[in-house]
Amino acid sequence: MFTILRVAWSLWILGFFVLALVAMSVADRTRPPAEPGSRGWRYAGVAMSVSAIVGLLWVVVFYVTANSTVHIPFYSDLGQWNILIGMGFIIAAFGFATKWE
Repeated sequence: MFTILRVAWSLWILGFFVLALVAMSVADRTRPPAEPGSRGWRYAGVAMSVSAIVGLLWVVVFYVTANSTVHIPFYSDLGQWNILIGMGFIIAAFGFATKWE
């Protein structure tokens, strides 16, 4: 059963990346030309990177400390909400990515 889940998860991830590559290819061909002098937000790349790393670390720390005796005062009290918070940071990173030129 575990092997089937692992294969299904791997195929889902592979499908996601293939879909993302196709979407980026279509978006590049259909994007209108940029107006002269218009630029993206200057710190979008930094904000995107920091938000993605914070989200990833938030989820990883939750999974590592979930079944241990380590108690982080506010963090451990959130329980399963930690996954939602970490994913929120990751989704925000995608939002910042739309502003990056």
